[in-house]
Amino acid sequence: MGSGSLTHMDENGNARMVDVTGKPPTERSAVARGRVLMRSETIRLIQTGSIPKGDVFSVARVAAVMAAKRTADIIPMCHPLSITAVEVSFAGDPGRGVIDIEARVKAWGKTGVEMEALTAVSAAALTIYDMCKAVDKDMTLTDIRLVAKTGGRSGTYRRGGE
Repeated sequence: MGSGSLTHMDENGNARMVDVTGKPPTERSAVARGRVLMRSETIRLIQTGSIPKGDVFSVARVAAVMAAKRTADIIPMCHPLSITAVEVSFAGDPGRGVIDIEARVKAWGKTGVEMEALTAVSAAALTIYDMCKAVDKDMTLTDIRLVAKTGGRSGTYRRGGE
């Protein structure tokens, strides 16, 4: 199929998992980012370890790693991958009322890890929401996006402005 075509659809328009049998394995990586908007006071509670449910960033990091490893279980057309690394970081800015999340995922395989990185960020954001909702129900999860990927036939991608 040509560039820009829908590879998860067969000739009759039915959903399908792409056949990657003949593709050579390569080193793959992806970086995704997202953010959680919340009250400045909520960020301060997180940063001082004062959220009643515990250490928000530690739990969100574990959730992100688990989600990256289980992406094929929740996104129907994703291939199960042997992930070799997942790194998750958080930057809280009480002045802006923002927690930025970044996930970096690596694998050696026949298909990319973009969905794994996006799923990791999503799970981290959802975990932050879950752990903080008792003190801030107005949080917003936003701006979840792929910012970079390497490997495979399509090569390197970097989102402009990131």
